[in-house]
Amino acid sequence: MKTVGIIGGVGPESTIDYYRLIIGEYQKQKPDGSYPPMIINSINLKKMVGFLEANDLAALTAALVDEIGKLARAGAAFGILASNTPHIVFDELNRQSPIPLISIVRATCEAAKSLDLKKLGLFGSGFTMRAKFFQEVFSSAGIAVIVPDPTEQTYIHDKYMGELVKGIFLPETRAGLLTIVDRLQQKEGIQGLILGGTELPLILRDVPDRGIPFLDTAQIHAKAVVREMLS
Repeated sequence: MKTVGIIGGVGPESTIDYYRLIIGEYQKQKPDGSYPPMIINSINLKKMVGFLEANDLAALTAALVDEIGKLARAGAAFGILASNTPHIVFDELNRQSPIPLISIVRATCEAAKSLDLKKLGLFGSGFTMRAKFFQEVFSSAGIAVIVPDPTEQTYIHDKYMGELVKGIFLPETRAGLLTIVDRLQQKEGIQGLILGGTELPLILRDVPDRGIPFLDTAQIHAKAVVREMLS
């Protein structure tokens, strides 16, 4: 069985969630009481955010390549980034990585295709919503990706970085996020929502039915990890 290497810590709450999700999915596939092999390299979120704020993508890539190298030396056969935002540099990172990487964006695109969705909203950090890496992957599958308006993006980013990555999940924040979902559905005609920040499912995973699917990128990614482990 292949060992997965996980770049975690960006942020810590979702890294904990990944660990649970991968174990849960693995045990669905192999209900024999065993557990999957994982190596987690928890890195410094503040350092990564600093590179993003400075738009120093070369430094971000170099730092992540170095951290993935640690996973490879520890015995990981393949790797993942337990976060959406660092996928801003995924293509270059994948080229330089010493081990194969599974993209959360491509895995989510495959999930959207399987549901025959053609127009999706995207929530995430401000870096993710302003960048185009989701749009670039999804457009090749004929799927449009719509982001909230600038004011809404600021609200989501502030709540994401100020609360969610710190493990703070407030009912009023959940209500505020769902108000934006409703507007995108009514005004933009989205058929689903990409939870493009791996802390977002922690506050939106169990919401009442909004009439559209929420694509939980962490859960989708975890399923892709287990498929690779067992392949």
